[in-house]
Amino acid sequence: MASEPNDRLASPEWPEIVQKIRARTPARLLAGRSGGGYRTNTQMELREAHAAARDAVRLELDLERDLGAKLMQQRNLFEVCTRAGTKEEYLLRPDLGRQFSDESRETILKRCSRDSDIHIAIGDGLSVTAVSTQVPRLLEFLLEAAKTRALSVGQTFAIRYCRVGVLNEIGELLAPRVAVLLIGERPGLATSESLSAYLAYRPHKNHSDADRNLISNIHRRGVAPEQAAERILNLAVSMMALQTSGYQLREELPALGPSSK
Repeated sequence: MASEPNDRLASPEWPEIVQKIRARTPARLLAGRSGGGYRTNTQMELREAHAAARDAVRLELDLERDLGAKLMQQRNLFEVCTRAGTKEEYLLRPDLGRQFSDESRETILKRCSRDSDIHIAIGDGLSVTAVSTQVPRLLEFLLEAAKTRALSVGQTFAIRYCRVGVLNEIGELLAPRVAVLLIGERPGLATSESLSAYLAYRPHKNHSDADRNLISNIHRRGVAPEQAAERILNLAVSMMALQTSGYQLREELPALGPSSK
């Protein structure tokens, strides 16, 4: 026999503790049930989220559509590509997404200066949706904050079929003190709009994940673009001061406010 519905969870007047828990996470906690499964609304939300995640992975990067013609013109943005020739090849061969094509290497060397303090690249990664939603605001915050701190910033460009390891190639080609890659995260069932920022101090061909730092969950219900820009710049400055990045470097986060016991 089907279990009785939980009237307290079905009611909009949930206990305060339940409201607080649900407000702090996009996870489907305390959503209620019908028998042994989700309610119809929750099940439909899951199917919608799954479809959005699949679309985010399969969508092709389009700079004008995803970043806007105005931003492209203001920042002279241009696109390069890795050795992956198609989306399908990119998904099946992660190694190809860590290296620029020969033509792209030439373009980067021609259009970008070397030895900047910070060089920012935009990678489509596994969610073009995240790039289009987060990057326009985040990039502006980053560039303005870097200018305020008197940091030199190289020419930003976008990378089609991009994996995180391409940071090493950016380091080899352009030798920035800190390379920053803004890249779409693999979408989940909570959001398909989450962006990550990977940073590395003087990246080179022998760098691994242990030599990089990460600020993740940049999205509406996670880390706001303004906050992410501040954290990225603070981390970059720390890298330059200590001349290192990766597991040896801890991000200094602001202290939490007083406990609300």
